[in-house]
Amino acid sequence: MKKITISHLEKLKKQGEKFSCLTAYDATFSEVISEAGVEMILVGDSLGNVIQGQETTVPVTLEDMEYHIACVANASPNCLIMGDLPYMTYSTPEQAYDTAAAIMQAGAQMVKLEGGEWLYATIAGLTERGIPVCAHLGLTPQSVDALGGFKVQGRDDKTASKMLLDAKALQKAGARMLVLECVPSKLAKLISESLSIPVMGIGAGVDVDGQVLVLHDMLGISPFQVKFVRNFMAEANGSIQDAIALYHNEVKEQNFPAEEHSFE
Repeated sequence: MKKITISHLEKLKKQGEKFSCLTAYDATFSEVISEAGVEMILVGDSLGNVIQGQETTVPVTLEDMEYHIACVANASPNCLIMGDLPYMTYSTPEQAYDTAAAIMQAGAQMVKLEGGEWLYATIAGLTERGIPVCAHLGLTPQSVDALGGFKVQGRDDKTASKMLLDAKALQKAGARMLVLECVPSKLAKLISESLSIPVMGIGAGVDVDGQVLVLHDMLGISPFQVKFVRNFMAEANGSIQDAIALYHNEVKEQNFPAEEHSFE
């Protein structure tokens, strides 16, 4: 299997073929995910929750991200590796440039950052400097305190329209990909169809271009399970390798997420 690039994922979108992504934080799981054919690995600041035992992603530092990205990259997976820019490390374009440089030098091939149109100048600047960017709209975990908790976003006309406008602006700024988290399925479908870049969902229904889940969630070993998660390891008779392969195949076949994993 050849190394996956952003160009390959863009080609999949044009062809109408789905792709899958999982989080990973170490070399061992990176290898297992790659061997299953999963196209992307997100080294997410979700490590704060599942690795460090934090209640939110806010305490995760740039040094934490660099360490775990390096661990994943050292396995040389075929997957495209994307790394989160942690909380308050991209408040200005200049700060974002330094943070993104550290993330890329640790081994990522793309960076992800949370926020809407206010990030236009930052994304444009990163793009000009040759750093591929994935934007993140909907439920943005770094802003969970401002959002008032982990809630579905875009359920009324005003916030849905704002999200669509933000998505278009971020694509215009140069974003090469978009993640939608906890967004009603119909809105996610509209946004995906309105953009030329790949749109990846987590709790955003089946009508986007790709799916991402936190590894520990889809293995059923997180302390709690949420609506958009399916326990793939329970279906794979306790085999981690089979669970990851099942997840990848179910995404490809558009069997996941099903209606019960989506929001209206």
